[in-house]
Amino acid sequence: MAGAPPRIVVLTAPGEGLPQGMETLQDDADLRVAEDTASLEAALPGASVLCVTDFRTDALAEAWPAADSLEWIHATSAGVDALMIPAVRDSDIPVTNARGIFDQCIAEYVLGQIIAFCKDFAGNWQLQQAHEWRHRETEPVAGQRLLVVGSGAIGRRIARTCSAIGIECDGVGRRARGGDHDFGAIYAQADLLSLLPDYDFVVIAAPLTEATRGLFGAAEFKAMAEHARLINIGRGPIVQTDALVAALEDGAIDGAALDVFEHEPLPADHPLWDLPNVHLSAHMAGDFIGWKTALSEQFIDNFRRWQRGEALNNPVDKAQGFAASS
Repeated sequence: MAGAPPRIVVLTAPGEGLPQGMETLQDDADLRVAEDTASLEAALPGASVLCVTDFRTDALAEAWPAADSLEWIHATSAGVDALMIPAVRDSDIPVTNARGIFDQCIAEYVLGQIIAFCKDFAGNWQLQQAHEWRHRETEPVAGQRLLVVGSGAIGRRIARTCSAIGIECDGVGRRARGGDHDFGAIYAQADLLSLLPDYDFVVIAAPLTEATRGLFGAAEFKAMAEHARLINIGRGPIVQTDALVAALEDGAIDGAALDVFEHEPLPADHPLWDLPNVHLSAHMAGDFIGWKTALSEQFIDNFRRWQRGEALNNPVDKAQGFAASS
């Protein structure tokens, strides 16, 4: 129908419903919510915009033949690996993401984990539970050496936040670069093995791509210093979980803080739950009070740009699988 409002399909996890704040578009768009392959197939014909809030979905690949009119796809997450099916990657449909929403809270999470390890908060808690007074010495935080694997927007915010209290931060990117304003140095991912022995903490902040899937395995953990700790706030499949468990059990590394996992949710009987010096959280490092509304506001702002024919914010390089950092 001429003059009909554009259709926006919002693909959510089952039971989530329309994201908070998105209802403000009801007068300007035909909003449809899909939560599985069947409902997505029914909603996609004639849709101009697809907004994906479920970063674990496989429904898009199965329902893609029904997408006959899409002009733009948006992910309400920093990672877009769930969207990078060949049909999307090879199309001329632009993809955008939620770059910028989670950066600071993720950086705070990383800094908090570094402080928790250095000051042995877990040990304090265990002694408190046992009503045991035991004086101990702990590590200084300033002067720790941090390697951030992933030099995009989140990795840079981690470096800026940690550098502010005296942590020495270097980065790893696709290519080595000098003269960086956030990192002391940025090294090439190809040199990762030779870099790992020199750092006290290693943070994974890279997107999940074919170049990073399984990047950390037995060889990488063997290369890390025995006193080093791993922090993963990127994507779970970047780490080979069995190799990590073996490294922790054998003392090849001293500890790990994990917010993401190869398989989520982490099974209740998984050995990671019970390993000492391991901190686990449920894929929530960046989720602050009000984050869902912030994501909707970001999407709505981009939707207005799309309506006006303006360039979209946070375009994803589909060949690489991530949005370039500013």
